[in-house]
Amino acid sequence: MNISLKRITSTWIITILLLFFTAIILGITMRFNQGKVISIDDGKFYGIMTTHGMTMIAIWAVAGMVGVHYLLSRYINVGAGLSKFAFIMTVIGVAMFYVTTFIGHFHAGWTFLYPLPFKNSFAWESWATPMFFWSLTVLGVGWLVWSVGLLVAIFKKYSFSQTFAWQHLTKKDPEVQTPPLVLISAISLVGIVLCLLTAVVILVLSFAEIYSDGKFVNDPLLMKNLIYFFGHTIANESLYLGLGIVYELMPEISGRPKFKTTWYVALGWNFTLLFVLTAYFHHLYMDFVQPLGLQMFGQFASYFASIPSAVVTIISIIVLLYGHRIKWTITNLLFFIGITGWIIGGVGALIDSTISNNIFLHNTLWVPAHFHTYNALGNVLLILGFFTWVANEFSGSQTDPMRKLKLALLIIGGFGFVLMFYCGGAESVPRRYSVYPAEFTRAALFASAAAWFAIIYLLGMSLIFVDIFKKCIRVYSSSHSDSSVA
Repeated sequence: MNISLKRITSTWIITILLLFFTAIILGITMRFNQGKVISIDDGKFYGIMTTHGMTMIAIWAVAGMVGVHYLLSRYINVGAGLSKFAFIMTVIGVAMFYVTTFIGHFHAGWTFLYPLPFKNSFAWESWATPMFFWSLTVLGVGWLVWSVGLLVAIFKKYSFSQTFAWQHLTKKDPEVQTPPLVLISAISLVGIVLCLLTAVVILVLSFAEIYSDGKFVNDPLLMKNLIYFFGHTIANESLYLGLGIVYELMPEISGRPKFKTTWYVALGWNFTLLFVLTAYFHHLYMDFVQPLGLQMFGQFASYFASIPSAVVTIISIIVLLYGHRIKWTITNLLFFIGITGWIIGGVGALIDSTISNNIFLHNTLWVPAHFHTYNALGNVLLILGFFTWVANEFSGSQTDPMRKLKLALLIIGGFGFVLMFYCGGAESVPRRYSVYPAEFTRAALFASAAAWFAIIYLLGMSLIFVDIFKKCIRVYSSSHSDSSVA
């Protein structure tokens, strides 16, 4: 393995975990404020909410990219240059974004739904809105170049049809085998590229309004469609990158034969690409001017988007585990718990995406309940499994005497945290409130309890981070470099 790729991967891991800790602390602060344990003004609360949400979406999207980039080097010729470029652009973009929220007091939310960023400049510095969009531009350029570069490297090794495993649909044992990691990575990267190209359209339209002195005004429904296509889709694609890592590593770590691409794996993931791009319509059910056909399509796409990848993945994991002795390291335990969290969060999402339920659950705490479940207890744990595995690879050490304590803290803290969201959602407690109305008598109790559970989760993450940091830092030593190159 190229030592340069090891070093940039290690740098990414440490940076991502530091930003994750920052975002968790911001989240705990919000929940304590909602629980009336502390008191901060509304402007600061929504600034924290904007920073927390954008940070979480960004770091776990790039974390999946880090994982598949590292593992794809087993199959294709891909060096460290793309990852280094994306890292530099990400650091610059995140720094610019933090300036907008912490100094410019920008607080339009991570969804920055139109026309809020343009109509509330009295609530934050006038320069904060354009700088916010420029920070997204820097991040988008870095990630788009990275995604396209990885896709180009895949297509150099595999033809278009081989990349998407179409030969597996008609032949039981084709001459060219497409590894599941290559298939899932390509499916996800195509989705990410489409998201980022949509982000380009959003940015062009936003800059046109910002710099036209009011002569150009955007259409709110168009902007909302574009923003939710971008945000909802990239969040799902980042999860799929995590699943690709599971397909590649879980059998290997468990002492079982590697997964192979079968006809149902190829078919399921190809359908996933189609449906995940249209599932975002369920975010617009309450926009009654949206054409009815799109709303209905969003209902079906929301169901179908989860079925192929979920069913295929669950079948694959059952086949891997059932009736076999498994080496249960902390890595594949994180994988297994992460798959469980993803399924639970996915069920919560399906419940919300059903129109008859969405009437009651829309903009309640049920929404952050399901996406915190499949992120904090799904994608985060899948990627954390990769982090622990690659840190062990860097250090040559597989021992982890504290794994039971780490996992117990993550499970108790994590599931307790999201349970409070689900309880609030079931009682119609609204989301995005800095202070809950008095009519919601138990909302503050749910919020403060969630904050304490999040602290338990943070303790578990702290123990894992310390171990990963000590192992990753060894990559930078000259002795390790010499042995790795040799």
